[in-house]
Amino acid sequence: MLTIGDRLPAFRLQAAVSLEKGQEFAELTHESYPGKWLVLFAWPLDFTFVCPTEIAEFGRRNADFRERDAQVLGLSCDSQFVHLAWRKDHADLKNLPYPMLADLKRELCGALGILHKDEGIPLRATFLVDPQGVIRYVSVHDLSVGRNVDEVLRTLDALQTDELCPCNWKPGQATLKV
Repeated sequence: MLTIGDRLPAFRLQAAVSLEKGQEFAELTHESYPGKWLVLFAWPLDFTFVCPTEIAEFGRRNADFRERDAQVLGLSCDSQFVHLAWRKDHADLKNLPYPMLADLKRELCGALGILHKDEGIPLRATFLVDPQGVIRYVSVHDLSVGRNVDEVLRTLDALQTDELCPCNWKPGQATLKV
């Protein structure tokens, strides 16, 4: 699995980006958001149970990420067509403000090293990638446990201070001085 200091692998993937007729899909790459932090989070499969709770929460908190100059990108091995169908079907996903990447061939998930050994589907992985394309944070959860979006935001805040942040540090608190 890729880790801190590794570069985000190059990718070119289709994504579900809208429910608007004729504008549902777009091709996105690792270079689609120059100068931005990327919050790339993967889930196992569409039309499941824990996944929509995470996807919807990232959607609700999207403005918080944008305030930090970060672009949220969701990722699974389902196609962009399945993503769109799920968005249309699930009330909490209809108005998602960020792209859902379709890694149908599992190329990005494989390059990241986040495919479950037995199931062959993505683990619940989260990557924070700085504007230079360097991975600065990685978190991976078992298939049955959802992640904490507040912690992802807190970690992004800490990384963006470019200072030493103690345990449980929150924005507004002092950083460590050496």
